[in-house]
Amino acid sequence: MSGLTNEQVVLTPVVSEKSYSGIAEGRYTFKVHPAAHKTQVRRAVEELFGVHVERVNIVKVQSKPKRRGLFKGTRPGWKKAIVQVREGETIEIFEGAQV
Repeated sequence: MSGLTNEQVVLTPVVSEKSYSGIAEGRYTFKVHPAAHKTQVRRAVEELFGVHVERVNIVKVQSKPKRRGLFKGTRPGWKKAIVQVREGETIEIFEGAQV
C-alpha cells in the first residue's frame, strides 16, 4: 500500500451539473490522487467527512487533445471517484451549492 494520507487521496470535489445531480441520491464526486484505489478513497472519505461509505466507483478521465491556433497540446488526464454514502447522511461541503 502506498503511503498516501487522507488529505493526499481526496484532492477536490468535482463541481459540475452531472456531479451535483447525484447528490440527491447520496452520490458525491471527488478528484482523487492518480495512484489511489477504492479502499483508500473509502477510508479517506469516511475519516475526513464522518460518513459511512457504501460504494466507491473509480473513473479515469482521459486526456484531451487541444489546439489554439498553431499550438497543439493535451489537457492532462485525472482520476475521479464517485462515492455513495449511507442513506440519510450528507457531506457538508456540497450542501451550500445545491439549488
